Amino acid sequence: MPDPVLLAIDGAIATVTLNRPEAHNALDLDAMLALRRHLMACRDDPAVRVVVLTGAGGRAFCVGSDLKRLPPVEASYAQMHDLEDEASARRGNYLRLMMLHRLKLWKPIVAAIDGYCYGGGFELALQADLRLASTKASFALTEAKVGSFPGAGGVPLLLRALPRAVAMKLLLTGDAIDAAEAHRLGLVSDVVAGEELLAHAMATAGRIAQCAPLAVQAIKRTALESEGLSHADAVDLSEKYFGILLHTHDRAEGRRAFAEKRPPRFEGR
Repeated sequence: MPDPVLLAIDGAIATVTLNRPEAHNALDLDAMLALRRHLMACRDDPAVRVVVLTGAGGRAFCVGSDLKRLPPVEASYAQMHDLEDEASARRGNYLRLMMLHRLKLWKPIVAAIDGYCYGGGFELALQADLRLASTKASFALTEAKVGSFPGAGGVPLLLRALPRAVAMKLLLTGDAIDAAEAHRLGLVSDVVAGEELLAHAMATAGRIAQCAPLAVQAIKRTALESEGLSHADAVDLSEKYFGILLHTHDRAEGRRAFAEKRPPRFEGR
């Protein structure tokens, strides 16, 4: 059996590939656990500065959970709720493994989306910091059509990513939109031909990796932690991260490099 999720590291960029193309990269429990394991490895590897998340096969990024291969629910939700994430998932609460905020991964995630991005796969993409799409990508949260619910954060995530009226239409109908519409709405930043997608994602990740890693992580944390704050609290949070970075080696190096008209050499300290 091939590994359900692959991890490759090239310098400062880690590529995590959902590798079940025969199932449109649907996630069974093994795949969810592997995805979680690889993302934690990226989090804890000081050499990694950016993660590219993509799907194998060219037909789908991910269509969510593989309902045919997930374990049966063996306990009530009340019994599973307070368990550690993996233990909870093994008893049936597998959605917790798809909630990336639980990993505290502050390194940017770039989603390279080719083909179907549906259900839980769309929820994964919505948790990425950047979304790049191929021309044949399509997006949908289809749970309402099958009597389910986007339980990995799809409702609030989509409401943050799109105007409310547009998000609610997609949520309530389960309808799909194509890459061109996703780009028009601002759901994705770039649309390129499928054969160019991964190279484009790697080039984008490379430009991020050239920036100061502590500054990049502080920007991501502020973007996430300021959601829902008042204007005053959000500005105060910004001052906090400015202060944290104020006396770092990389900030001093950035200023020296600018004055000396040379590329900076950031070390993440």
